[in-house]
Amino acid sequence: MGLLTLPIVIVVSEEALKAVPNSVREAAFGLGASRWQVVRHHVLPYSMPGMLTASILALARTMGETAPLIVMGAAAFIPYTPDSPYDRFTALPIQAYRWALHSNHDFHTLAWGAVLVLIVLVLAGNLSAILLRDRFQKKYRW
Repeated sequence: MGLLTLPIVIVVSEEALKAVPNSVREAAFGLGASRWQVVRHHVLPYSMPGMLTASILALARTMGETAPLIVMGAAAFIPYTPDSPYDRFTALPIQAYRWALHSNHDFHTLAWGAVLVLIVLVLAGNLSAILLRDRFQKKYRW
């Protein structure tokens, strides 16, 4: 899933860097700033809203596209709860899918809870992208 989102983040970050006007760069160079200072203090802060938005939306997209995890990783189902971070574990979409297959009604309730958690994570990712973008756009205007 990381390979799926990497091109999105790279392309959008590149476009965000190109979107910074040349006048900002030229003004900084005109005041005697080095190339690193121009990038660090002018280009990166102005392009940060686009880069953060791209990263968070790519993460939310990854969390939302769980069907490949279910199809490809369903064989990696772990039937027990991990006790430590070093134990084997399975992804939440796969676990929800397995719970939904059970005939017991209690497992269906667990599956709905897992799906609700996934939906909340996707919505939280999108909301945080919007809030971060707005915060940085208000801070850096040109």
